[in-house]
Amino acid sequence: MGLDIAGIQAALTEDAIDGWLLFDFKGSNPIARKVAGLDGPGKMMTRRWFYMIPRAGEPRGLVHAIERHNLDHLPGTIATYSGRESLARALDTLLAGTSHLAMEYSPGCAIPYLSRLDAGTLEMLHDRGLTVVGSGDLVQRFEARWDAAAIETHRAASATLYRVKDQAFAEVTRRLRDHVPTTEYDIQALMLQWFADDNLVTADEPNVSAQENAGNPHYQPTRDVHRVIRPNELLLLDLWGKKQVPGAVYADITWVAFTGTVVPDEMARAFNAAASARDAAIQTVQRAVRAGDDLRGWQVDRAARGVLEAAGYGPQIWHRTGHSLGDEVHGNGVNMDDYETHDDRRLLPGTGFTIEPGVYFPEFGVRTEINMVVFADEAVVTGPVQERILPLFA
Repeated sequence: MGLDIAGIQAALTEDAIDGWLLFDFKGSNPIARKVAGLDGPGKMMTRRWFYMIPRAGEPRGLVHAIERHNLDHLPGTIATYSGRESLARALDTLLAGTSHLAMEYSPGCAIPYLSRLDAGTLEMLHDRGLTVVGSGDLVQRFEARWDAAAIETHRAASATLYRVKDQAFAEVTRRLRDHVPTTEYDIQALMLQWFADDNLVTADEPNVSAQENAGNPHYQPTRDVHRVIRPNELLLLDLWGKKQVPGAVYADITWVAFTGTVVPDEMARAFNAAASARDAAIQTVQRAVRAGDDLRGWQVDRAARGVLEAAGYGPQIWHRTGHSLGDEVHGNGVNMDDYETHDDRRLLPGTGFTIEPGVYFPEFGVRTEINMVVFADEAVVTGPVQERILPLFA
């Protein structure tokens, strides 16, 4: 898909910004590389390049002379530079007539996922009298939004994840019932095989966490580090993947079970609080979308976190409420976050993300994770929602 110059210029006009300046040096800005169509193999990118999309008029690029063909696929005029003095002169020409630019910049690094502009380059622009603002919503509109085909790949991936989750819990139940020793790593390996059987790929192995390991949100079993799954323990599965087709985007879910008949009260209370927080976040998103109101990522996080804090679990919150989904499991769109960062980007139609509140203790942890997609007049949850911890021997 080519760069939507007309759409970008309309957005710049709406936001009263003079232009979007894409900039990268040796991969320092993967967002700019992706927007400009430079994130694939076959290009040697060892020097600084710039690409200006103005509010009106023809785009213009600037690239080093020894890599002068790297921007040839982009519309507009492309100038070259070689030495630092010629770079300074060429930048003056490139930036002429602009004063208010969007770049991959986040004031105070409030959104580190967006903050790709180095301080020295920012100073160079400030020295030319330019004001730089964050490009977060531009990135969402023109890189993080899903078309109908992408949404279908998400739904297909989601359906596979739910089937694999069910298969994994059933296999744990069978092995424990038949007194067959099994480990977190065994179940992880089976899940990866089921992924492959259904044409699902993943950047990292799924998380299979028993009891105290579930208290570590980023625990993952490995061949060398894992434990046996025993009766009467909490078992958490966190799994993510996308279909192995062009343009596919991720789905990402978490469910928890208990390898016994009666879930302990302490675990049930913690899960119920996380589920209530999840539901509050879902309702916040759905109300705002139905009403046509602007909603920011930090507001969704605050809605969920308020429920957990009111239930007395504030100290057990270790992470944000949710993250963007894309062709990588952590996409370039808005995160549901007012905890680790302050994400003031809007939830835009065509974007997908997780809602995944959790609470963590030394003895165990619980998390419930669903995915949402925002449309023009509604926001939908794209899979089943867990209502209680599943007792595997009920």
